[in-house]
Amino acid sequence: MGQALYRTYRSKKLSELVGQEHITTALEHALKKGTISHAYLFTGPKGTGKTSIARILAHEINGIPYEDDTTHLDIIEIDAASNRRIDEIRDLRDKVHIAPTSAKYKVYIIDEVHMLTKEAFNALLKTLEEPPQHVVFILATTEAHKLPETIISRTQRFTFKPIDMAKVVGHLKHIAKQEKLTITDEALDLIAKHGEGSFRDSIGLLDQMRNAGDSITLDDVQHVLGIAPAELIEQLLNQIASGDTVSVAASLEQMHAQGYEPAQAAKQLGQALRSQILGKSTGLPTTVAMTLFGKLINVPSSSDPRSYLEIALLDAALATTPPITSPQRTMPEQVQANPVQVEPHPSSFRKTGATKIEHQPVAPTEELPTTTALDDSIWPKVLDSIKQKHNTLYSVVRATTPQFTPGKVTLVCDYAFHQKRLNETKNKQVVADTIQSVTGQVLAVQCSVRETEAKPVAKKSTPVHKDKTVENISNIFGGAELLDS
Repeated sequence: MGQALYRTYRSKKLSELVGQEHITTALEHALKKGTISHAYLFTGPKGTGKTSIARILAHEINGIPYEDDTTHLDIIEIDAASNRRIDEIRDLRDKVHIAPTSAKYKVYIIDEVHMLTKEAFNALLKTLEEPPQHVVFILATTEAHKLPETIISRTQRFTFKPIDMAKVVGHLKHIAKQEKLTITDEALDLIAKHGEGSFRDSIGLLDQMRNAGDSITLDDVQHVLGIAPAELIEQLLNQIASGDTVSVAASLEQMHAQGYEPAQAAKQLGQALRSQILGKSTGLPTTVAMTLFGKLINVPSSSDPRSYLEIALLDAALATTPPITSPQRTMPEQVQANPVQVEPHPSSFRKTGATKIEHQPVAPTEELPTTTALDDSIWPKVLDSIKQKHNTLYSVVRATTPQFTPGKVTLVCDYAFHQKRLNETKNKQVVADTIQSVTGQVLAVQCSVRETEAKPVAKKSTPVHKDKTVENISNIFGGAELLDS
């Protein structure tokens, strides 16, 4: 069995390490001066060299050559994730007083130290407070914020940073040359970018790419990683910005058919959207862009990433669609908007002479209901009022067509899932309350789905093919219930 590239090209000396010079330089100076600390803390992202430097340091403290495939009795590695209980740390505390077998120092490397229990930390703290002269602790973690301050304060802390992209690419080129691999610069750049500053992850991916052949291209890397082409991601964002929901659904269907995972697609969309937001070049309103960005982050953790992604993108597209304004309609004669004629109250008349009766207004005892239909011109004001307090609901309401009749407004929806959301009691109440605050009238709110024109029945000899996009949207939304985000 061949050895993994990461192990083959793992550094053996501090001077060979790339990308953490601020740490290796300080440690080399300490070794030359003989100022060895009794406890070190290495923190930073995964794959940045914490464990590698810990092993090299443990050997160089003792003047022992570092060989990756050999172990030394006086260099003990402990995985805190599987040895996190107080019993394991008590056992360690009892053994630290035993002198090294052959080396100058007994070195304990505790990886992912943040995984220790509270009781285990307390036991470790007592050892760090009064360590034997022959013991050195090297603690490593990706989550330093989970460590007690009492532990951190008793160590020399070194913070590792993600490796600069150019250095990762250069190191990958060196390995590819040694392995006689032909690989394009674009492919190397994508590998380094996908590694997110981790040498280990980047080299691991290069190792995986060796199976694709001796000549590796950008398409090869994209295929292995399941990364959608940048053109498809840009096209999807443009469709969202233009409010083209049908094209958005079609593009998502295309991505699914080509095998692109929703989580990876969401990551790419998030990266592209973030760049647009920072460059102020997004075609989306700021609030819509930020809401979408937040939803894209949640796609990988969703129980149904594909549906979650589709709903998030369609919601954003609908939020950018201009509100549909109904044309002015001529109301039937019996409901024409005329002031209601109210008969004067009998007590409002008084005699002013033998035959003349004069009307004297009397304040009504209660307000008479208005029965006239509202004009569609008030709808933009209603939308603006909803948008100020209920932005998510606004994106749905603005895509409806209002139909006003006396005492009632019917919101005609293009999609069944919009009707379901608006039929929720709390949402209907918001719409009704907003209309009342804008117009002073109390209207009943009803919701319906726009009826499509009936199509002629196809002949038996001509099979009818359903539109795939419409079918997909119906499958996802037609029989499902959407929850408010």
